[in-house]
Amino acid sequence: MQTTQAQCEICGTEIKGRPTKVNIEGSELEVCSKCAQYGTSVDTKTQPKQQVSGKKTAPKKTEKKPYPTKSKFEGPTYELVEGYDQIIRDKREQLEWTQEELAAKIKEKESLIKKIERGEIVPEDSVRKKLERTLNLQLTEKVEDIDMDGDSASKNTTLGDIVKIKRE
Repeated sequence: MQTTQAQCEICGTEIKGRPTKVNIEGSELEVCSKCAQYGTSVDTKTQPKQQVSGKKTAPKKTEKKPYPTKSKFEGPTYELVEGYDQIIRDKREQLEWTQEELAAKIKEKESLIKKIERGEIVPEDSVRKKLERTLNLQLTEKVEDIDMDGDSASKNTTLGDIVKIKRE
């Protein structure tokens, strides 16, 4: 039987002996004795799996599904380009169209075109596609996929690496 050393999920130090399970704002973490003060201790032996009440009710059959697998999100992800408002305005002016004319061509309100060109709102996908088609330009760019499996991320990253603990 191989034993592995546990690592504190807050500060990252190697835990000697058995880690302490604590609840910090709804999350159960295995921490060292120093970091145990930041949460409330979770006693795994006395904690019932299901609360018992006087009434007999059938257990809920809701099954938590795991996070979607990568296969459901296959294909590239696209994001609106930075400076989309200026790109749209420049192209419209290059074509010598007024905001009113552009709005009529894509069957949208002139006020919407004004807000988009001022950068006050982000165009919905349907409006963006109409703008791209009418103005003959590309307003989206391919974004690198984020590895949700954690293969590329360091396995030793802890909560303490990310969160600054406020000392009292």
